[in-house]
Amino acid sequence: MKKNWIIVAATVGLLVAIGLVIKIAHPLRVKNAVVEVSLSTNFDGALKAASALQEQGELLKAQGALKNMIATYTSNPHIEEAQKRLEDINMRVIVSAISVPGLSVVHEVKTGDSLSGLGDQYHTTIALIKKENGLASDVLRLGMPLRIWTGKFSVFVDKSQNVLLLQNNGELVKTYHVATGKNNITPVGNFKIINKLVHPAWTHEGKVIPSESPENILGTRWLGFDMPGYGIHGTTQPDSIGKQATAGCVRMLNSEAEELYDLLPIGTEVTIKD
Repeated sequence: MKKNWIIVAATVGLLVAIGLVIKIAHPLRVKNAVVEVSLSTNFDGALKAASALQEQGELLKAQGALKNMIATYTSNPHIEEAQKRLEDINMRVIVSAISVPGLSVVHEVKTGDSLSGLGDQYHTTIALIKKENGLASDVLRLGMPLRIWTGKFSVFVDKSQNVLLLQNNGELVKTYHVATGKNNITPVGNFKIINKLVHPAWTHEGKVIPSESPENILGTRWLGFDMPGYGIHGTTQPDSIGKQATAGCVRMLNSEAEELYDLLPIGTEVTIKD
């Protein structure tokens, strides 16, 4: 028996030495001098518990559970699955009617209120206000309670990975794969979104190419920077995503560019790094 406990101690010491974090749901058991510890069992159980909360509509609890998982099981080979689920829940929370302390408020519609005015007041978009409140039109009723997301969005682009990170109050919301400039020509630095266009025309080599033209590569949305000629946009060339393939802009799938378009107000900060 003494020999068995020596084996247990030595094994646990080795795991700690290589930096593994172990969450033990039950006491260690020894059988035929073999330590039965399974990281995947605990990870899978936590993932199932978070999924159950999500299915029950407990999005904030599921969100918290997944954040704890990601912080705890950093070395688990399936950690990306938990991250993707968290990002999905993050987006669902933002466009939902759920009250999130510190990140949302309830505004009671007053005389003179309009969606555009509320967008300016809370630094958000008309599209997001309509989504989170299930509004089919721009008409507001006096006394109507509106849930409004107040967290500050920002964008971070890593050219070395060709990824765009959507952040809210500095915390990661969602990761997107993008295309950046050929030969690393996308400019680095801090920028702001100063204009937004639906079905943008493309000015190329002195020629204005309308959105419906097959020669227009900008896709369905444009979010322009305070550096003329540069911005984030959709694409008619989805195979280029994940590569250095553009003339300097940040290129996304159309559906994802549309998603960002609805969330990001004018003035949103964009940081791009090598």
